[in-house]
Amino acid sequence: LSSIWHPAGGYKKLFETVEELSSPVTAHVTGRIPTWLRGSLLRCGPGLFEVGAEPFYHLFDGQALLHKFDFKEGHVTYHRRFVRTDAYVRAMTEKRIVITEFGTYAYPDPCKNIFSRFFSYFKGVEVTDNALVNVYPVGEDYYACTETNFITKINPDTLETIKQVDLCKYVSVNGATAHPHVENDGTVYNIGNCFGKNFSLAYNIIRIPPLQADKEDPMNKSEVVVQFPCSDRFKPSYVHSFGLTPNYIVFVETPVKINLLKFLSSWSLWGANYMDCFESNETMGVWLHVAEKKKGRLLNIKYRTSAFNLFHHINTFEDNGFLIVDLCTWKGFEFVYNYLYLANLRANWDEVKKQAEKAPQPEARRYVLPLRFDKADTGKNLVTLPYTTATATLRSDETIWLEPEVIFSGPRHAFEFPQINYKKYGGKPYTYTYGLGLNHFVPDRLCKLNVKTKETWVWQEPDSYPSEPIFVSHPDALEEDDGVVLSIVISPGSGPKPAYLLILNAKDMSEVARAEVEVNIPVTFHGLFKRA
Repeated sequence: LSSIWHPAGGYKKLFETVEELSSPVTAHVTGRIPTWLRGSLLRCGPGLFEVGAEPFYHLFDGQALLHKFDFKEGHVTYHRRFVRTDAYVRAMTEKRIVITEFGTYAYPDPCKNIFSRFFSYFKGVEVTDNALVNVYPVGEDYYACTETNFITKINPDTLETIKQVDLCKYVSVNGATAHPHVENDGTVYNIGNCFGKNFSLAYNIIRIPPLQADKEDPMNKSEVVVQFPCSDRFKPSYVHSFGLTPNYIVFVETPVKINLLKFLSSWSLWGANYMDCFESNETMGVWLHVAEKKKGRLLNIKYRTSAFNLFHHINTFEDNGFLIVDLCTWKGFEFVYNYLYLANLRANWDEVKKQAEKAPQPEARRYVLPLRFDKADTGKNLVTLPYTTATATLRSDETIWLEPEVIFSGPRHAFEFPQINYKKYGGKPYTYTYGLGLNHFVPDRLCKLNVKTKETWVWQEPDSYPSEPIFVSHPDALEEDDGVVLSIVISPGSGPKPAYLLILNAKDMSEVARAEVEVNIPVTFHGLFKRA
């Protein structure tokens, strides 16, 4: 990465290829690990950024590396292994990039002649299974995932790859997000694009039940519980996450669209990839769809608001006839350029800086959706909750126009990768969220936000690049923020130990302990804490 423009240029260590470990290594602990903290922090991210002389061009393309920090009796070990996906195994075998990734096109095997390459286009699109985004449980099993129809079963203890699973064989989806909701009983909900009636596009909510007494794989009992319509018949919106409460499912349809004609034709054009298929339709604004979770019934209410884009829902909950939807939002089509294109690892960084400086300010927002109203209220603000400035106005065309309350806004500084005390407060009224602070899209701080008072707490050190914070509740917690926050921090300029696992007191974001390792750790996206 030449001509680094960020004031802390050492962040390029986040994108350096590393080797997997043959066995766990012992971390050097400073401070004191809480005795109640027992289990494993599992994280996913890219770890291989080139194959031979062929580079991957995008942050979302590096091959999946699974990380694990183990906590036991105050001691910490670190382990990592590459996920043996088809994309990885074939790349290692053929010593070249074989499967097209988000921003990297896989050129055909030069040993094949032009006729064999031509006919290969009629065998269907070869979709990547590079499971570098997240890991989540289904029944007693754990899966690493990306955003395609392939997920990869892994052993959370040894990090060994067990098998590839194709979701298309179980439910009607062409792909699924890497952010499913996992309820306390083990039920998994997710959303994915699909073909609906008359080959028009739609979005299916899928449900995977918890493990039953018969011990049958819950995947075999997967089902579609509701289908959301698509605002554009041939151009689905990019979907990264969705909202879930005990009674409702919320889907936010944004103007970042996937042009299917480009998508299907890109595999017959040399040099095309997934990223080339994105476009914007800001004139549509944003449509919010709501369905009853238990009945699988769509609410015939047209919620609309001005254009924004998003990756992550913070939380969604019900209150006295309203749905409160808290989101990390990005304004304008610059979102696509900056978050998707800026992550191009081979970018012209001078141009990237210009674009980042022009980008609109990201915000954490609260939208309030009324579930009950009367036509006589046309022209009025339907929101009667005393604690929010968000509004919802019923218009004469029977749409409800939403204006948000901004709960976090910082100059060129995004609150992203939000995490909450999910087990106790997911889908329920809550107070605190923890996030990663992105400075010009570079992670340089950890933040805690009180969504009611807007008070913030920050952990930050020079030349240090943390990952998404994971909240772990104290087993005897009395308050929402009783617990710790875990984050992997890359600190390339601090000495012989370039990375460590940081443990913060979740109440005030003060340091409790850190567990340092003598190896570099590249960027990780998402993960979970698996209690022992």
